[in-house]
Amino acid sequence: MLHLLLPWLLLISNFEQSQSAIIESLPGFPGDLPFKLETGYVGVGELEEVQLFYYFIESERSPKDDPLLLWLTGGPGCSALSGLLFEIGPLQFDYSNSSGNKPVLKLNPYSWTKIANIIFLDAPVGTGFSYATTGTAYDNSDTSSAAQTYEFLRKWLMAHPKFLTNPLYITGDSYSGVIVPIIVKEVYDGNEAAREPPMNLKGYVLGNPVTCEVKDISQRIPYGHKMALVSDELYESTKTDCNGDYVNVDPTNGACLTDLEMVSICLEKIYLAQILEPMCSIISPNHTRLKWNRSIVEENIMDVVSVPQQSRPWCRSYNYLYSYIWANDRSVREALHVREGTKPEWDRCNYSLSYTKDILNSVVYHRYLSKTSLRALIYSGDHDLAVPYIGTLDWIRSLNLTLLGSWSPWFVEGQVAGYSILYSENSKYDLTYTTIKGGGHTAPEYKPKECFAMVDRWFSYYPL
Repeated sequence: MLHLLLPWLLLISNFEQSQSAIIESLPGFPGDLPFKLETGYVGVGELEEVQLFYYFIESERSPKDDPLLLWLTGGPGCSALSGLLFEIGPLQFDYSNSSGNKPVLKLNPYSWTKIANIIFLDAPVGTGFSYATTGTAYDNSDTSSAAQTYEFLRKWLMAHPKFLTNPLYITGDSYSGVIVPIIVKEVYDGNEAAREPPMNLKGYVLGNPVTCEVKDISQRIPYGHKMALVSDELYESTKTDCNGDYVNVDPTNGACLTDLEMVSICLEKIYLAQILEPMCSIISPNHTRLKWNRSIVEENIMDVVSVPQQSRPWCRSYNYLYSYIWANDRSVREALHVREGTKPEWDRCNYSLSYTKDILNSVVYHRYLSKTSLRALIYSGDHDLAVPYIGTLDWIRSLNLTLLGSWSPWFVEGQVAGYSILYSENSKYDLTYTTIKGGGHTAPEYKPKECFAMVDRWFSYYPL
């Protein structure tokens, strides 16, 4: 493969290198970082008016041999730093030793960087520390964001040619379920068209992925029924009266609306991301009265500090408060080499993006990719009400792949960690689907040990 790389490797001397820096220490973490962290910007677009910020962490095992992952957090608009600190990165907040405005960091024993090189990307523009130099460049959509991320990846690899031969996987969770398959198709088609640089694409990984928002949200009602949140009688009545469509409801269908009001009473106080955890966010008054049908990501961080601590239950939102304090600290921004004045405030999830959802169903991309020789891992935390596992299984079955085995448990330390099933197409493409038992919407956040075992085995071509 190296002889194929030589012609364009000669171009690198003329290629405008992305701005990057090696970070050896970070505020809140004692001593030097025991892994290699690089941050930087890559300009994309005709005039590079979009500047995408990234965190790159080399594998702690064997950087030259281990896979290279591009990780996209969901939203759209949720920062890569959220995925890094709360899901799969090597650092996490040490809650027992953090207090007030002094967040303390510690190592994550189940970081995916123990087995992989990972690029955490703030995309689309306006997410995290990514910014644009013109107002119009902030206008974005599913397709344009995917195109910009593909351009980012090409430029990043040209600036880091030693990773060109590493197995490449495009990965992410939540709303990136819409974006990742588009990028995978772009990379695959680019390779077929001999576009430079050639990428060693092997497949993709998606966790609790949004595929078609209308269908994903509709599946909350049958999932609520399966989990005993909605009664048999109410479920059967709603299914009949609404004709199985719980989102695009005919406003003159009084029986359906009445049923959905009852469903709202059952589900509106359930925490979408993990049904067993307390619900703490304030629901905005501008939400529809059918409150089971609320945004996939919903967070009111100010609510975290407005309630006296002694009278409130623990809530996952309290964990996120430290990320706001830490990422908006001037010394942290300087350490990360964030360009001064480009982002007035860091948000874990930016809900004010100028963003058009122009891909209403990404299954068509999965169907296209199922005709390739790639591999896919799709996983679902089985206690996620936001994007229920039954909806994910539904679209996977619609691909009409060949079933290679029965639904069966897999284990971590002798305990059931989830249930998996394997599909194939013409003995080339293969898709592994698995649940994470007890996991929520961002499964590694809730079940880090089990998710680490899952990817460690899957990347090594072992059965789960």
